[in-house]
Amino acid sequence: MPPRSNSDVRFTSSTVKIPPLAGRNPPPPPPPPFLPHNPLAQLARTKFCSISLLPSQASMPPPRCNSDVRFTSSTVRIPTLSGRNPPPPPPPFLAHNLLSQLARAKSSFDNILDSLISRSLGSIQRHSGARSLRSPLLCSASLSLTGSQPPRQSILCSASLALSQPADSGPPEASVVTQQKSGGHSVSRGDEERVLISEVLVKNKDGEELERKDLEAEAMAALKACRPNSALTVQEVQEDVHRIIDSGYFSSCMPVAVDTRDGIRLVFQVEPNQEFQGVVCEGASVLPTKFLEDAFRYEYGKVVNVRRLDDAITAVNGWYMERGLFGLVSGVEILSGGIIRVQVAEAEVNDISIRFLDRKTGEPTKGKTKPETILRQLTTKKGQVYSMIQGKRDVDTVLTMGIMEDVSIIPQPAGDTGKVDLIMNVVERPSGGFSAGGGISSGITSGPLSGLIGSFAYSHRNVFGRNQKLNISLERGQIDSIYRVNYTDPWIEGDDKRTSRTIMVQNSRTPGNLVHGNQPGDSSLTIGRVTAGIEFSRPLRPKWSGTTGVIFQHAGVRDEKANPIIKDRYSSPLTASGKPHDDTLLAKLETVYTGSGDHGSSMFVFNMEQGLPLWPEWLFFNRVTARARKGVEIGPALFLLSVSGGHVVGKFSPHEAFAIGGTNSVRGYEEGAVGSGRSYVVGSGELSFPLLGPVEGVIFSDYGTDLGSGPTVPGDPAGARLKPGSGYGYGFGVRVDSPLGPLRLEYAFNDRRAKRFHFGVGHRN
Repeated sequence: MPPRSNSDVRFTSSTVKIPPLAGRNPPPPPPPPFLPHNPLAQLARTKFCSISLLPSQASMPPPRCNSDVRFTSSTVRIPTLSGRNPPPPPPPFLAHNLLSQLARAKSSFDNILDSLISRSLGSIQRHSGARSLRSPLLCSASLSLTGSQPPRQSILCSASLALSQPADSGPPEASVVTQQKSGGHSVSRGDEERVLISEVLVKNKDGEELERKDLEAEAMAALKACRPNSALTVQEVQEDVHRIIDSGYFSSCMPVAVDTRDGIRLVFQVEPNQEFQGVVCEGASVLPTKFLEDAFRYEYGKVVNVRRLDDAITAVNGWYMERGLFGLVSGVEILSGGIIRVQVAEAEVNDISIRFLDRKTGEPTKGKTKPETILRQLTTKKGQVYSMIQGKRDVDTVLTMGIMEDVSIIPQPAGDTGKVDLIMNVVERPSGGFSAGGGISSGITSGPLSGLIGSFAYSHRNVFGRNQKLNISLERGQIDSIYRVNYTDPWIEGDDKRTSRTIMVQNSRTPGNLVHGNQPGDSSLTIGRVTAGIEFSRPLRPKWSGTTGVIFQHAGVRDEKANPIIKDRYSSPLTASGKPHDDTLLAKLETVYTGSGDHGSSMFVFNMEQGLPLWPEWLFFNRVTARARKGVEIGPALFLLSVSGGHVVGKFSPHEAFAIGGTNSVRGYEEGAVGSGRSYVVGSGELSFPLLGPVEGVIFSDYGTDLGSGPTVPGDPAGARLKPGSGYGYGFGVRVDSPLGPLRLEYAFNDRRAKRFHFGVGHRN
């Protein structure tokens, strides 16, 4: 065909003989040296969605010569050197399918271009001279193949190539090259070469109709640019291929252009995914099987949709994330038969080490605590999948030991094993020291300052580097005095139930007017107790703990001159044995439930003590006490309801009766002024609300009763002092949060119209 008149277009043509398929052409010669950049290399780097042009099966108009010649054509624009933005990638676990399909499509198209360009480069050099190409090159090629019936006869190929460089004055985007070919349609608009498409179809990978029309509709609905009677670029076709893949129903998509009598037909040959029949999970040791089945339950019997499959994978990853576990889905593969194989990577703990840091410099140093003492506190063990939530609980547990100032856990990869090494950084506190403080005794009611007591103590928090604690304390007031030695091992070595052991020796002197007082003329009585015992405690279940132990007590009553006495001024006995002292061996059992540990959280305590008469003089009785607390938030306010009660059966010391009334009982009464009995119940309701900063206001109401058990106490000390046995009080007050604890100042009224101030440190028991 003679070229059109165009000053900046040069045409070259060549006719080559392509040998039979048994052989291959030698590689094309290298590009001309005068090209500043290699357009073929640039084309290879550019991710084209190649369009394979196949001979049409439909009837075509006869060519000008050789009736058995069929034409296929392709048009491509060599891109600018600046490159293109690649389309968004497909899902990672299907990337290899899409890329392999695109690579095969691109390879077929590149073979045509390589043949055309390599055979025409010689002519380009002769006609271009030393001309420098600084603008984009446009390439339009047409190819005709001539074949005959004998299969081994060579095929003739005739090719023509046109290269154009626009004028210097115009922008590169204005370059336009138009070439007409028989049997095809090619249109160029702007800076991209476009091909006019007359028909768009979706078929299977073999070019046949899809069995499922719903999948064909899904593929057609995904197309945006590829419509009948539209001029398309390679980039637009590539983007629609990605849209079909992104619909999630297909594992591959190959665009094929067929030249027909009515124009170019664009066929998307797709391979639908298989129907989902089951799931196999590998590498998941903590992921529940039921959760995995539920995540894929709604996909059974349906064509695998990658998007919904991705939602299931996201749910699995979310399960790990919610629990702070180091795990995620690392791969998904669709096997034959519609089975999906899910591979999960879980990071197991390879090793745990303790690193001590200096308090001042933060540099590694030698610690006083034995590493095994810290390690046994951790619930994270080697071989477990590491959980950040569990690690945080371990940090809190180590801090509650009371010997660490700061604790942190740093996970690090353990080489290429896929596991993690945990390094716990700890900063130790000073292990021992002296302290002083003060408080108020609830048993002294005469005088504004008579109840004040002072305390002095020495404590060692980390005896032998095993977190064992030694505490020696002295509390002294006007009447009160307590000398106490405690030695506690928070976790007995060799025990796997976290059992603690406490050995205690105590000598105390406390006021006796809670039971034998509150009347004018009552002499000041003090109760002296020497106590020694051992207790064992352990956690029973989350928020529950239990304590058991044996305690020996030697108790007696003395007057203000420190002389032992056995009766008060009303001739009521002060001891159960009739001797100056009562000896008791108690077996103790206690169960405690604590909520969050805050003052407003739920709490329940049950305590039972049994006197063991190993000697005839020793007392034999059973005492049961219980108390409970429940808090309810009402906006910014907190309503707290508490109740306590107890009962004693058997022979017990009169001064051990339950005293009712006072700051921690029924407010509005003096300490023990309501009554004392073998049984009691005290209930209280408080409404606290914030006022200003650390200051809170409170409104309260209390009620207490001895349930008519006052006369059953030996000597009836409550009846001799005309105590009512029951009563209530109400009032208001303020509380201030301080370093010593909550300071309580309350003003109360009782049912006998008496008024009284109450001052206390700490929350009510």
